[in-house]
Amino acid sequence: MKQVSIGVGTCFRFTIKLNKFMKKNAIFRISVIFSLLLPGSYHAYAQVENPKPIINASLTGTVIDAVTKEPLQGVTVQLEAVTHQVKTDSKGVFQFVTGQKLPFSLIVSIVGYQTRHIVVDQSPTVIELTPRLEALDQVVVTARRRKEQLQDVPIPVSIIRGAALEDAGAFNVNRLKELVPTVQLYASNARNTTLNIRGLGSTYGLTNDGIDPGVGFYLDGVYIARPAATWLDFIDIDQIEVLRGPQGTLFGKNTTAGAFNITSRLPQFTPEANVEVSYGNQGFIQAKTSISGPLAKNLAARASFSGTQRDGNLFNVHTNRKINDINNLGFRGQLLFTPTENIKLVLSGDVSSQKPDGYGWAVAGVVKTQRADYRQFDAIIKDLGYELPYKSAFERKIDLDTQSKADNKLGGMALNADIKIGEGTLTSTSAWRKWTWVPLNDRDYLGLPVYTVSAGNSVHNQWSQEFRYSGKISEKVSGVVGVFGLWQDLGTDPVHTEETGSAFWRFQKNSTSALWETPGLFDNFGIKTVYGIKSTSLAAYTQIDWALTSKLHILPGVRYNYDKKVANYDRQTYGGLQTSDPALLALKNGVYTNQTFDVNADADNFSGQLSARYRFNPKINAYATYSISYKPVGINVGGLPTANGAVLLDLAEVKPEAVRHKEFGVKTNPTRNSLLNLTVYQTDIKDYQTQVQTPEPGVNRGYLANAEKVRVKGIELDGNINIGHFLRLNGALAYTDAKYVKFTNAPVPLEEVGGAQAFKDVSGGVLPGVSKWSWSLGGEANKSGKLIGLNGSYFLGADLFHRSKFSSSSSPSQYLNIDAYSVLNARLGFRGSNGISVFIWSRNLTNKDYYEQLLAAPGSYGQYAGVVADPRTYGVTLRYNWKQGN
Repeated sequence: MKQVSIGVGTCFRFTIKLNKFMKKNAIFRISVIFSLLLPGSYHAYAQVENPKPIINASLTGTVIDAVTKEPLQGVTVQLEAVTHQVKTDSKGVFQFVTGQKLPFSLIVSIVGYQTRHIVVDQSPTVIELTPRLEALDQVVVTARRRKEQLQDVPIPVSIIRGAALEDAGAFNVNRLKELVPTVQLYASNARNTTLNIRGLGSTYGLTNDGIDPGVGFYLDGVYIARPAATWLDFIDIDQIEVLRGPQGTLFGKNTTAGAFNITSRLPQFTPEANVEVSYGNQGFIQAKTSISGPLAKNLAARASFSGTQRDGNLFNVHTNRKINDINNLGFRGQLLFTPTENIKLVLSGDVSSQKPDGYGWAVAGVVKTQRADYRQFDAIIKDLGYELPYKSAFERKIDLDTQSKADNKLGGMALNADIKIGEGTLTSTSAWRKWTWVPLNDRDYLGLPVYTVSAGNSVHNQWSQEFRYSGKISEKVSGVVGVFGLWQDLGTDPVHTEETGSAFWRFQKNSTSALWETPGLFDNFGIKTVYGIKSTSLAAYTQIDWALTSKLHILPGVRYNYDKKVANYDRQTYGGLQTSDPALLALKNGVYTNQTFDVNADADNFSGQLSARYRFNPKINAYATYSISYKPVGINVGGLPTANGAVLLDLAEVKPEAVRHKEFGVKTNPTRNSLLNLTVYQTDIKDYQTQVQTPEPGVNRGYLANAEKVRVKGIELDGNINIGHFLRLNGALAYTDAKYVKFTNAPVPLEEVGGAQAFKDVSGGVLPGVSKWSWSLGGEANKSGKLIGLNGSYFLGADLFHRSKFSSSSSPSQYLNIDAYSVLNARLGFRGSNGISVFIWSRNLTNKDYYEQLLAAPGSYGQYAGVVADPRTYGVTLRYNWKQGN
């Protein structure tokens, strides 16, 4: 076997004719250049072109499509346990010249077909390959922290493969809500992101840093604490598992509503490279690439990059420029070290930078409040000589006199160690992550100097450590046991700033006194806030799977939590007219006041669950679960409301949530080519943590409160089917009934501001952000064919997502409701057998205008803004997947 050695401080050994190969293969040139930047030595092994036979023995054969009986070109035929391999020609014919004797054990593979492991005892031979759509793939998940078949897991899980994400154009979690109906995601910017499952998880609307999310977000086993993590670009993702319902006995951080379990593609010891470029309307450009291969015998590396740009789709008439664009860069690197067959170490690091030209919102409507006529929005702007320069938010025009900015940086490092011990695996996950947020917003949604500055600069560091053992304990008992620690340090960077402008007096005016018109009274009047939250979360958890019989399994689980939060909050006023006049000071204090408080809170609790699983036969698997879980104490760091001039300090701390959950599910495989799953559940929450908004400008981000009791119940149905070799269909339907069972002290909705009561009993009202009905339906049709002489298959795919009307206000309002809508996405293209794919795509194909969220303006003057969904987008994607030997 011929070897080529290249010495540039690093020794490369290839079993190929390197120069000739590199001229033919641009991707491999890139991987060689990249490897020069890495420390150590790089070893790549490949097959020599036209290898010399040991003896003159041969095997000839033809590979054909099992359905069409047409020959397949470019199929890899490899002798099992050795590197010797060949490919079929244009007639599907291959020939081995080898020293082995019949029978031969072969591995036969090509993109788009099921890989076959067969034994051949005669020459010539005919081998048939079945298209992948002919039978359902056996999906492997790690939802219970070990590899299992999806239909065996007694948890409602939705799976999205990495390839499906890429085809659907889902480069962050925001797109997943159109694929998994029980996921709700709302965002006015990265910080103010709500990620919920079944309507539960995070506070709806504006984010308060003092609360923990109820939906766990895990990347390669690392818990990511802040909601802005959901804006992390998907880079080289292998699979996403969406687990619905409490998962505290399986995961490190308590997850009272569910979890996203995201796994990335690992480094490979066989060199491979993937390149993808996309171009679309609105200036959309996206490039993604990853390179992987061995650095040494037991060391492999993977490097992945993603860059996305898009022009803004909102036009700011005040500055005569577009905003709401995309400008993202992301990098992820990994090292895989396998010193023995029982030890696997993965060191990873990633960084993402997102610098859009801000976010903005148009006024979507005006509500008449119960304030006096002169305090209505239309009267206020008329007095100021202002008129909105658009009639509808769907004109995609805005009028903002403050620059929009939303710099979002995410990154971190992690070390995962998997050590096989007995019939299980001991896993250690050590991680550090950092989030930096630099925003600037116009929170009045107008081209008037009302709220001129809103900048909540934040920085967050987290450190986590988890030890977990999962595997078989005895012949009938398996399970997982772990301990987890999370330490967070979150604070202002350096301060949060809110400031008013020269037009603010007219909005705040609440009497006919001439003092309101005092020149400069509120000009540049604002607050600077410094706060910090240091939190500690410790837990021990376990879940056991006990096989009482071959059909009946009992799964008890228990968890111990300890959570501690230490917070300091200091807010000071500045600016405005400097005066000692008590009457003028009273007007200023009605807007902003100094606030200072410290909180030192801790709590511990036991939680757990009991599940039972019964497999009636190989096609029907049923389970039932009852669980108890808790969500940690919350701390208000967005400003506290006042009463009679006094700050309500008792609202600084928010009680923990107590969750009781019941669930019954059935997973079935009606045929070998289909599955159908049903889930029925009810979740009851005591002291539900919610974010509410008041008319007070000093709490314009809202504040945290406890609703006495909330109930969510629903039914979920999901399934998929493959029809022959050419069509795959999948669908999901969710009915969700979410309401406040008891919430007696909620702020009044926008239309009741200024009435006799500042608070209202909204018991029986619906929770915000939850549609009663939502469903998705998707499919893809495939047809074998050729494109410019290249073998492969044509495909046509479409995904339709629908959700019914839902509330967009924490206190139900007759105005802040979002109408039902449907979104259609589609793609058409060709996948070549040599790894080249090209397709055209469109999102929101029908160009549907709809709101994703409605936001009442601070101060509750009557106007509210709409987060307008993206219009129709379309483009083309070219992708090339290369792997040595294929």
